Amino acid sequence: MGPYAYIAIEGNIGAGKTTFSKLMAERTGSKLILERFAENPFLERFYDDPESHGFSVELAFVADRFKQLGEVLGSRNLFRQNVVADYNFAKSLIFAKANLPHNEFTLFKTMFRLMEAQIPSPEVVAILNPGIEKVKTQIKERGRSYEQDLPEGYLEKIDKGYLSYYKHHRGSRILLIDTSELDFVANLDDYEKILNCITTPRKPGVYEIKP
Repeated sequence: MGPYAYIAIEGNIGAGKTTFSKLMAERTGSKLILERFAENPFLERFYDDPESHGFSVELAFVADRFKQLGEVLGSRNLFRQNVVADYNFAKSLIFAKANLPHNEFTLFKTMFRLMEAQIPSPEVVAILNPGIEKVKTQIKERGRSYEQDLPEGYLEKIDKGYLSYYKHHRGSRILLIDTSELDFVANLDDYEKILNCITTPRKPGVYEIKP
């Protein structure tokens, strides 16, 4: 973990966040926080009918993320327990902006800001970016039925949402990591390259990195 106690791995749907987080937590002996997406009762219904279930799915996600991060981060000892998460709390705002109409997003944003003030921020947010075509391939390979027919342009919208939110971010180290030519599952050297990028000491700011 280098000098950092709390690192979030982020990125688009199918970017490899969970896989990398598991590898990193095992390697560094860190506490692992995984998003509990399968417990969201509205997720599959959202993919079938986004307009009817958008607010419900986003509200369920932000409530569970708030509860999970509050429980884990509120009880840990910063000097004894490092944490790796496969999401940052800001994910809720990024997806809500992509999925909700303006009036619903405005309400959601108000609730999100109240919650966000109570959640510690990661020292590093590492955003894995394999590129849209590779993301599509990885989504197909993992085979979640409800992800197989995403609306045209949806992944591009999420990708732009991440860049828009984080490009002027303050306080954390934001690492935009190009993983388009890397396979960190099959190639240990590729994993090491990404890990070294994430754990290298840096001042807070936004960094574009091609390992």
